[in-house]
Amino acid sequence: MKSLALSLVMDQNALVIPANQSLQTALEKASTHHLIVVTEDQVIGVLTKEQAALISPSSQLLHNLQWIPPLIIEPEMDTIAFCQEHLHDLRPVVVRSTGGEILGIVTPTLLIESLFNSWKIINTFFDTLLDTVNEAIAVVTQDGVVSHWNSKAQAMYSIADQSIIGKPISNFFERTALATLSILDEGRPIRQAYHRPRPETHVQINASPVILEGEIIGAISAEQDITQVVRLNEELSNASSLLLDLKQKTDPSKDPFTRIIGKSHPIQRTISIARKVAGSEATILITGESGVGKELFAQAIHKDSPRATKPFIAVNCGAIPIALFESELFGYKGGAFTGAERKGKPGKMELAHEGTLFLDEIGELPIQLQVKLLRVLQDKCFYRVGGTEAITVDTRIIAATNRDLDKMIKSGDFREDLYYRLNVIALEIPPLRQRTEDIPDLLQSFLKEFTIKYKKPIPILDPEIMINFLKYDWPGNIRELRNVIERLAILAEGKMLNSQYLPPQLSSLNYDLPSPVTSLASQIIHRNLHQENSGEMKRIVITLEKTNGNKTAAARLLGISRGTLYYKLKQYGLV
Repeated sequence: MKSLALSLVMDQNALVIPANQSLQTALEKASTHHLIVVTEDQVIGVLTKEQAALISPSSQLLHNLQWIPPLIIEPEMDTIAFCQEHLHDLRPVVVRSTGGEILGIVTPTLLIESLFNSWKIINTFFDTLLDTVNEAIAVVTQDGVVSHWNSKAQAMYSIADQSIIGKPISNFFERTALATLSILDEGRPIRQAYHRPRPETHVQINASPVILEGEIIGAISAEQDITQVVRLNEELSNASSLLLDLKQKTDPSKDPFTRIIGKSHPIQRTISIARKVAGSEATILITGESGVGKELFAQAIHKDSPRATKPFIAVNCGAIPIALFESELFGYKGGAFTGAERKGKPGKMELAHEGTLFLDEIGELPIQLQVKLLRVLQDKCFYRVGGTEAITVDTRIIAATNRDLDKMIKSGDFREDLYYRLNVIALEIPPLRQRTEDIPDLLQSFLKEFTIKYKKPIPILDPEIMINFLKYDWPGNIRELRNVIERLAILAEGKMLNSQYLPPQLSSLNYDLPSPVTSLASQIIHRNLHQENSGEMKRIVITLEKTNGNKTAAARLLGISRGTLYYKLKQYGLV
């Protein structure tokens, strides 16, 4: 809300009178006007209508009376700033322009009325806002007492505002399920977090501490009801699983791309391109982050090509030692080196004759072998290690990498000519975070796979797990998702899979709590302690060291709340 200038508060119903008039004359005028008493253009006092009503008339001259000099303020002065500056000195105020013209006065009564009216306006806006938004809003004081409870919260929890306002929120909910109380303790905001304040209610919550002059005075939470979404997702997941089972039983498809699970636009677009290029003989370069399924695409392309009945040979260029790489790729002649087989051994290139050679992690291929691979791509022939006879092969090459080959070319770590030989057809596989709508189907597929593997019944999935899966960035992509599902399948007990079995990075409401305070002293040594409030920073650090990092104990010793301590640690950059 915009600031309130004193010119909007002042009463213009004021008369300027000279100090040589009598008090009786002045009181007659003060029945209708406030009076500003001046002598030689200098304001010496103010007589308000309220004061005049309490004074008895006399013939005494005004300049012989004892006046308290009024405050002289310009009209642009902000009312709140004025009150903060003169809180203990609320005298009448004369509002005068920069040119010296007297515009009016502000009495203490006017000031209190205007501030009270402003408070009512702000409170009305706040109440209207609470009932306008589509979230359940709860506001609690620093003691955890509910001060506001909007209509959406009443409908969501079936608790009337008259029943809950003015009472501790913990009277109505389990303390461990209240995000607002944890915020009061820790002073940390929550953003887009899955939350379950009651067993039957699922919400997405945003919450923040209310901070006034460095002290936490309360907390506000906004909760969006996603219970129906969670239930629909459960039904959709179950239906998807049943549909997948039915499809496999009634129509066992020979389409190799059915192994790639996903209905999202990004993955379907990639599959469509892969189908088109599968029937060609063109070299393909598959790019994408680690764990997105590059080899799965390579296998599908091979099985959908005219070479489907011929070998598919996969080579991980990053897993073979450099000294053995050439013999692994091209083979060796008998007796070529110590320990070699007498008859020799064909290499991966030779084994993939008339089939497909998949070079995974091509970016790890040693620079000296890149030249030989380039020659094979150009001439379709090569020599075994120690051999003199050229071997001609008909092999389709599919390469894959999770590295940025353009940058490697610029740094001299990858040959540009080889890059263009491999990059005839580029196929980029999207990361899992760009296709989160596929997570439910992937989850069901992996869960079925591992429950069969470990001979366990398929459990019911806690909705919190799905919410966390959809929120998580999945840096390890599908491989990471598959590993997490295997972990859940192994650790699960009973019929319900809940969030207690999730790894730490996927745990619900993971606030990234501060690290231990053991390194605080070293942080302070490198910090400029001559800055403002450095004394307070030192006291906090010393107290935390005394308590071995126990923030609750440190807050008690410092005489502040735990939430305020967290706020100050963040303010000083100590977390």
